[in-house]
Amino acid sequence: MISGSLVSGYWVVVPAAGVGKRMGADRPKQYLPLLGRPLLSLTLSNILTWPGLSGIVVALSADDDHFSHLAEAKHPQVHRVTGGAERADSVLAALDFLGTREPQDTPVLVHDAARPCVALEDISALLDEAVSPVALLAQPASDTVKQSAIEQGCPVVEKTLDRNHIWLAQTPQRAPLGLLHSCLRRALEQHAAITDEASALELFGHAPQLVPGQRDNIKVTHPSDIVLAETILRLRYAPTEDKR
Repeated sequence: MISGSLVSGYWVVVPAAGVGKRMGADRPKQYLPLLGRPLLSLTLSNILTWPGLSGIVVALSADDDHFSHLAEAKHPQVHRVTGGAERADSVLAALDFLGTREPQDTPVLVHDAARPCVALEDISALLDEAVSPVALLAQPASDTVKQSAIEQGCPVVEKTLDRNHIWLAQTPQRAPLGLLHSCLRRALEQHAAITDEASALELFGHAPQLVPGQRDNIKVTHPSDIVLAETILRLRYAPTEDKR
């Protein structure tokens, strides 16, 4: 249990304008039920427990008609902006919102709407133990990693990569407000492929610190991930005697 955070006054940005095509559901995946609640509701309620939090900015699609029904939508620390077609557009919209309200050196954490299981211990590590203000949670690769090529229309192994140098990116990812805003804006202007905030920072010469995160900080992407996330959350919050 974390009693407090050495870093305070930070904001969390949650891009949630996507449709989650890989889930194949009848609604955006951030609103699929998990433990009887919408996935995004669980993620936001988790964030609201983080010590030192100033607020959350959720970037939503313009036609989102689900968010207003969440209990967290009415929380005074939760703010809504209209996101864009891609993740980077949504994050930039949230940073535009913060840029008129907060100093440029304000710490910003960007967190996936579909990661409800991140633990307070990992947030503490990212905020209090990271040497650099530019950092992200990540997991060192444990499996053998293959790079693929296509032959006769099928994927084949091209070579085996050294997994000692491979990390799997998680969220939150942390950077100062002004720096992240500048890098994302420039990356979008250059039509660069930006899959996470760290990749935008890397594009302009920054080397985000890798902070080891727990393996159970999973991203709900496929239907089977819902069962796994529910199991993790049940075990985490179950009474001690039920975990034996």
